[in-house]
Amino acid sequence: QVQLVESGGGLVQVGGSLRLACAASGQSINQRQIGWFRQASGKEREFVAGIDWGGHLPLYGDSAKGRFTISRDNAKNTVTLQMNSLKVEDTARYYCAAAPALETAIPKDPNDYNYWGHGTQVTVSA
Repeated sequence: QVQLVESGGGLVQVGGSLRLACAASGQSINQRQIGWFRQASGKEREFVAGIDWGGHLPLYGDSAKGRFTISRDNAKNTVTLQMNSLKVEDTARYYCAAAPALETAIPKDPNDYNYWGHGTQVTVSA
């Protein structure tokens, strides 16, 4: 079992920054791809960013490219999402998720992840 806890969300103005953290406990996430997703009210869950086991091959959704940076520290069992130049449309609940161990690619489909945190709310005001 893997437990994931997100933190770092909050209220920020347009153009501001937030740094989200995902802390894992239970089993190690060292051999799992980790993804960040978000879900705005009334919308489907959307892939934001993902990172491979070693932290060298990040993958970004279109909404995150050029503004967000995902990284991981396997020694600390944590994954972070640095979000810059935030927009009103970034407002959503953000979730981190762990894929099954030894996956060869970073999934973009939330159905391909088997562990989820409860999320952290990000609200960007104009």
